[in-house]
Amino acid sequence: MTADDHPCVLRLHDVSVVRQGRALVAHVDLDIRAGEQWALLGPNGAGKSTLLALCGAQLHPTTGTVHVLGHRLGRVDMRELRTHIGHVDPRTRIDPYSTVREAVLTGLYAATALPRRAAPSTLEQQKAEDLITVLGLGAITDSPWSVLSQGERGRALIARALVTDPDLLLLDEPTTGLDLAAREILLSVLAELRQLRPELSSILVTHHLEELPTSTNHALVLAHGTVVGRGRVEDTLTSETITRAFGHPIVLERRAGRWTATGAVDAHSN
Repeated sequence: MTADDHPCVLRLHDVSVVRQGRALVAHVDLDIRAGEQWALLGPNGAGKSTLLALCGAQLHPTTGTVHVLGHRLGRVDMRELRTHIGHVDPRTRIDPYSTVREAVLTGLYAATALPRRAAPSTLEQQKAEDLITVLGLGAITDSPWSVLSQGERGRALIARALVTDPDLLLLDEPTTGLDLAAREILLSVLAELRQLRPELSSILVTHHLEELPTSTNHALVLAHGTVVGRGRVEDTLTSETITRAFGHPIVLERRAGRWTATGAVDAHSN
């Protein structure tokens, strides 16, 4: 089966979002198919958050069409549609007294604390336990959120996003606030998701190419709300494209599937 044979999970056609006369994103086209792992890159103010909100059925476009999981925004119950989308945001304020288990189960209810009348099924509880184990949190299942490290919280939020078996996973700067070791653990977890859920599509938003897991196979690069580059990472993540997007000379290198970005050095300067 070729990539084009996989079903289309997201399709944006000539999409613009305008607020107070200013285009936050303009004329964006994007197709994402099942199993593709996308990076969404660009400087501050490039339109990444706006585009992620469109992909997550949180926002309607001003012009153009957005199809999410086969449904056109504006012609579908967006609240129901969002139940099929997992969202990882390190800024999510989980109830500090919730245990890791309870925090993961909140994903079933799109809540930050487990509702009093929550009654997850045996299957749902087992799914949560399995994810907790897979993500290396088994030893702290009953620990309260308030005592977790940032890295442990990051992995718990991934489990929370996956507990509903979503068809699309959105990750909004998931390594924010992590030290080097915690970042590397989380990126390893994300890379392993491709083996655990090969049909799961994902979009990871970041400013930093060093924060892309090795499983990333496609990228969209934005600048000033417009697309600067789009496609497979080997074709899209180039020094020229990133230099154009960030407005500063950047040199990219890739080793063992990981990227580094450094400022270009003027050969004539000493």
